Amino acid sequence: MSEKTIIDATGAIFGRLCSFAAKKALEGDDVIIINSERTVITGNKKNIIEEYGEIRKKGGHSLKGPKYSRVPYKMLKRGIRGMLPDFRRGIGKQAFKGVKCYNGIPKELENEKIIKMPILKKVKYIGLEELSGLI
Repeated sequence: MSEKTIIDATGAIFGRLCSFAAKKALEGDDVIIINSERTVITGNKKNIIEEYGEIRKKGGHSLKGPKYSRVPYKMLKRGIRGMLPDFRRGIGKQAFKGVKCYNGIPKELENEKIIKMPILKKVKYIGLEELSGLI
């Protein structure tokens, strides 16, 4: 039986959160991430916005891919997908099925035990919600 791991992404660093969630998913846990819009990406705001803007422009033809979403929880889920071995088949596909991300806290998860990720120290950063509005 798989264990349910609920993670609060408030103030968590994007890459560290994605790698932690990917490891838990590969161990067989169901990973649920709440408040995904409050995740932060460290670095210079201007550079981050430029990089994500370029990635979205490379999105390809409207019918073909790859498609990069602007929605914060989908951006986070894509980051987790990138840290799984092969999300299309085998163990990576099985692990990715157990990953769920939410903006805010769903009502059914309010009374559950939640893991808090380490909060960001004083560095330059941009939040996923702000980034999704700018790209």
